[in-house]
Amino acid sequence: MKEKSTSTQSASRVCYETMETHARSRIQSWLQDLLEAEVTEFLGRGKSQRQAEFAPARMGYRNGHGKPRRVALTAGTITVHRPRMRNLAERFESRVLPLFKRRTAELGAMLPQLYLHGLSSGDFELALRGLLGEGAPLSAASLARLKGAWQAEYESWRGADLSELELVYWWADGLYVKAGLADRKAALLVMVGANASGEKVLLACQAGERESKESWLSVLRDLKARGLKFPRLTVADGHLGIWAALGELHPAGDEQRCWNHKIVNVLNALAKTAQPEAAQRLSAMMYAGSRSACERKRDEFILRFKKTDPKACATLARDWERLVSFFDYPQEHWIHLRTTNIVESPFNAVRLRTDASRRFKKVENAEIRPINFNSMQPPVHFYRKEAVLPASAGED
Repeated sequence: MKEKSTSTQSASRVCYETMETHARSRIQSWLQDLLEAEVTEFLGRGKSQRQAEFAPARMGYRNGHGKPRRVALTAGTITVHRPRMRNLAERFESRVLPLFKRRTAELGAMLPQLYLHGLSSGDFELALRGLLGEGAPLSAASLARLKGAWQAEYESWRGADLSELELVYWWADGLYVKAGLADRKAALLVMVGANASGEKVLLACQAGERESKESWLSVLRDLKARGLKFPRLTVADGHLGIWAALGELHPAGDEQRCWNHKIVNVLNALAKTAQPEAAQRLSAMMYAGSRSACERKRDEFILRFKKTDPKACATLARDWERLVSFFDYPQEHWIHLRTTNIVESPFNAVRLRTDASRRFKKVENAEIRPINFNSMQPPVHFYRKEAVLPASAGED
């Protein structure tokens, strides 16, 4: 009865205001017990028990505890004392709390995600100290080490061999980020490929000058030097740099312009009052069921707007053949070949990061942080395994 009364009295001291502190103290006590049990298992005997009584116990003795050590968890920061031992015949390494580990793996994975989603390194202290408690590794030096690991991962990825990769399509686009203090506009030049099974592969992500021909040539030459065989069809926007570079290094390839970029350019040349109708007509043109139907809708658009908005009609007609190349490929692929969305969608985190904080001082920071380079690997089966190229398409 006395024991039950004591338990009830202890539980009554826990209230809503102290629940966090109580839960943290229980976790701390539980982790300390785990560390003690780990030592007991290693030595083969409990505390204060003689070695001779427990053959075949290991050589060695307990030797008190080390200095208090703070460990950051997603539930907060706790303090434990690592048990020490002496006269050991073999080295002991804790599996519960390895040396030099100051945070759990879950917290270690959470911090980079917060950083990539817009939390500046200078804001970690302000935003998370109250949640994680004193002693949590939130310093700028901790984040600098993370950046160093990302940089090493990025450099390793950039040098990977691509000779075994067989692509059927690839997409290219330049993503502009709010990075740097210079007047020039730098872009992230990104290329994503897809193989016959539908797996997307991030091929390139590096800084370039305004999507110039020289910048794209540098990207393409690097991919070629790593053994990549260029695919038959390239999907890109209207910047001339990528097309000029491909004309020099891959003249036999087919070219498809992004419809989304083209539609924006056409609408920008129209009065605002005419844009809703024009947008509807352009969308119908984009999703036409055949090349002839698409061209018929183009002619209807020009007939409707040529007197009032000749500039918009000229913008639509310019580079027309590149807009309709996707009709030469299997119809089930068209939805992916009309636009460069395959590039832009995974890179939303880049824009979120740069738009949210606007604190980048170097383009390289935007270049190495946005993507886990394995995240482009899971299969996306939007291709059939049979004919991935039209019957008329030959090898380069």
